[in-house]
Amino acid sequence: MKSSSRAGTGAVVPHVRDSDDDDDRSAPNVTVRTPLRRRRSIHRLLGGRKVADVLLWRDRNVSAGILAGATATWFLFDVAEYNAVTLLCHAVLLGMLLLFLWNVAAPLVDRAPPRIPEVIVSEHAFREAALTVHRKLEHSVAVLYDVACGKDLKKFLSVIGSLWVLAVIGENCSFTTLLFVGFLCALTVPALYERYEIEVDHLVAKGGEDLERFYRKVDSNVLNKIPRGPVKTRRH
Repeated sequence: MKSSSRAGTGAVVPHVRDSDDDDDRSAPNVTVRTPLRRRRSIHRLLGGRKVADVLLWRDRNVSAGILAGATATWFLFDVAEYNAVTLLCHAVLLGMLLLFLWNVAAPLVDRAPPRIPEVIVSEHAFREAALTVHRKLEHSVAVLYDVACGKDLKKFLSVIGSLWVLAVIGENCSFTTLLFVGFLCALTVPALYERYEIEVDHLVAKGGEDLERFYRKVDSNVLNKIPRGPVKTRRH
């Protein structure tokens, strides 16, 4: 029976039609491209530590506090047009005033005076952060150099287009707004992708096929028709 043969195949794959009818047998086979499933989760791809927990909103209080602090900073600098030097001076003045009042009032209420730790950031942590920034910067410069050499024309055009888009956005937005938008995307995009992973992978795969088809059309109709001169060999 047909029902018993279908039950033995396991779970039903979405977007795949059954081929039991006579009309379906005569139809040509259609290959449906689906995005490849990665072996590691989003949490491990982001490092698997406290930063990944913050970006994926595993600790909602910490993530919401960081987002609120970033929003307040953007509001002070971009909306209220607060100066960075003035804000820093006011923060230091407020901190010194609070410490002075605490130190004066501590003996009156039988409390210990405030103790400031001598080392706020350890030398090891600062050195590791500097080495990480150095490695990332060196890798970025090497990638940009390989792209600028023109070895991969598709990647070169995509980088040129991305830089042009960023330049246009930079003309219409301030630097603080651009940083805030990037920070907001970093706090929302990974969490939304983890929640709607299957839908996003399907859309990305479909968009990648459309871009690949568009690039082949441009390559065949435009780039291949550009006249190129003969390559001259050097005589030693």
